[in-house]
Amino acid sequence: MTKGRLEAFSDGVIAVLITILVLELKVPHGGDWDALGPLVPVTCGYVLSFIFLGIYWNNHHHMLHVTDRINGKILWANLHLLFWLSLIPFATGWMGESHMAPAPTAFYGAVLLLAGVAYLILQTAIIAHQGPKSKLAAAVGRDLKGKLSAVLYAVAIPVALLRPWVAAGIYLVVALTWLVPDRRIEATIER
Repeated sequence: MTKGRLEAFSDGVIAVLITILVLELKVPHGGDWDALGPLVPVTCGYVLSFIFLGIYWNNHHHMLHVTDRINGKILWANLHLLFWLSLIPFATGWMGESHMAPAPTAFYGAVLLLAGVAYLILQTAIIAHQGPKSKLAAAVGRDLKGKLSAVLYAVAIPVALLRPWVAAGIYLVVALTWLVPDRRIEATIER
């Protein structure tokens, strides 16, 4: 199977998720700068989630760029990833509206962790279909960055129950490590 429909569908879903995120931002009541104060938690959550969705979109694009063909397992693994990504607007809204209360902040981390696991499953399905000598397999290697991200999410989730702002800082650290497109794949493309 070719990958065109998979890419187009995934791009569309992620675009809709980003749109849903921005629709959660409410116009402040008042005409001065103080009116923005209550919106800070929601806006911070929006920015972080926008960055995460952008990272997934960017790395998904790079991963599929080095993928020659797909199969049914890859289609289902991709839907699995999109399922977890589709929960990001809900988790973001709950976390922001609750002003980073412990349970919503932990739930946000759980969604991020499960999205990361789903991305790993998709990556593994592609490598299994393409073969161990594929461009993606060579680019990913031992995937230390992916494993470190999962560990940081796993640490941040229980931390969120005690210190939500510390957990949010950990989520931000993970985002910053992935903000630059995956150079491993770009280097493989250039070879």
